[in-house]
Amino acid sequence: MNRLAIVLILLTPLHSQDRSPADLLKLPIPDATRIPYGKGALQFGELRVPAGKGPHPVVIIVHGGCWVSKLGNLDERAVALDLLRPIAADLTAQGFDTWNIEYRRVGNDGGGWPGSFQDVAAAADHVRKLARKNRLDLKRVVAIGHSARGHFALWLAARSKLLKSSELYVKNPLKLKGVVDLDGPGDLKAALPLQRPVCGAPVITQLMGGTPDERPQRYREGSPIEMLPHGVPQEIFAGRMFAAQTPAYVDAAKRAGETINAAIAPQAGHFVYVDPGSATWPQVVKAIRALSDR
Repeated sequence: MNRLAIVLILLTPLHSQDRSPADLLKLPIPDATRIPYGKGALQFGELRVPAGKGPHPVVIIVHGGCWVSKLGNLDERAVALDLLRPIAADLTAQGFDTWNIEYRRVGNDGGGWPGSFQDVAAAADHVRKLARKNRLDLKRVVAIGHSARGHFALWLAARSKLLKSSELYVKNPLKLKGVVDLDGPGDLKAALPLQRPVCGAPVITQLMGGTPDERPQRYREGSPIEMLPHGVPQEIFAGRMFAAQTPAYVDAAKRAGETINAAIAPQAGHFVYVDPGSATWPQVVKAIRALSDR
C-alpha cells in the first residue's frame, strides 16, 4: 500500500456517521472579517465577533493538517483555516470572539522553522490590536488547536519560557487563560514514528529542519513537553490519532505541576473534535468555557 493510500485511510472517519473534511468544507458559514497580522500572503486571520456589547472571551483557533501546505490529494482547504470555519462560527454564536488564524507551513515560502512558529506567535499577539476596536476580553483568551496544530496551541501557552537567545523569543507574549489540544501531539519526539505513516512524509523533521539529534535546541524550544511547566491550564482531547501518546504527555505535565485534564477516546474519529454537529463538540465547548471563566 502506498503512502497516499495510508494517509487517506487514516483521514477517513472511523464511523459512518462521522463527517469528513470534505463534509465540513461544504457547511454554510457566515462571513468573517479577514484581517492581516503581517505582510505575507498567509499572515492573516478571520475575526468573528458575537452580538452584544462585550467584552467577550476570545478563542484563538489554530488549524491542523500535518504542518504542511498540501497533503496528498486532499483539497488544500482541508489543511487550511477553511476547515475550522464551522467551529469558529459556532463558538461565535455561543458568545466567543474567534480569531481563526492562517500561517506559513512546510511547503510555503518561509514555512517550517522558524517561520511557522513566528507566524502563529504573531497572530496570537495580534489579538491585542484587535481588542482595541472590538472589545475583546484580553483576560479571557483560550487557544485551541486541532491535530498537528494542537502542538502549536500548546506551544503558544509555553512560549513565555523562551530565552532571549531563541529565534522564537518575543517580549511580553500574549497571556493565555487556557489551552485546548484537539487530538494533537504534545511531544514532537514521540510523534516522529507517526509522521510518515500518517502524513506520508517526515513532516516533523521538515518542520524543525532536522532530527532531534541534529537540532536538539529547536526541539527544546518547539516541543511542548520539553517546555513544562508553563502554568497555563490545559484540556486535552485525544481520539484515535493520538490516544496512545497522550497519557505520557499528561503524566509529564502532572509531574511538572501543571493543571491538566484529559478526555481520551481511542475509538473517536479524528474530526469529531472540529465538527459542530458531533456529539463530542459540546464537550469541547464546555472545556473552552470552563477555561475562559477560571
